[in-house]
Amino acid sequence: METTSQPKKLYRSRDRILGGVLAGFAEYIYADKTVVRLVYALVSILSAGFPGLLIYIIAWIVIPERPLEH
Repeated sequence: METTSQPKKLYRSRDRILGGVLAGFAEYIYADKTVVRLVYALVSILSAGFPGLLIYIIAWIVIPERPLEH
């Protein structure tokens, strides 16, 4: 018996602070949103900030927003 499942998709979350990128990533990996945001902020600060900001902006543009569920 074959079962086919749809691959999980990464979306920007509608539960957002700025663009929903980190909240969407947290939902994708089933992690706490606050922890993901804090870890990302720490990594960004420790890497001189600019690469983290650039990656966030690119992800904001590339990752689609979660569709409304009816």
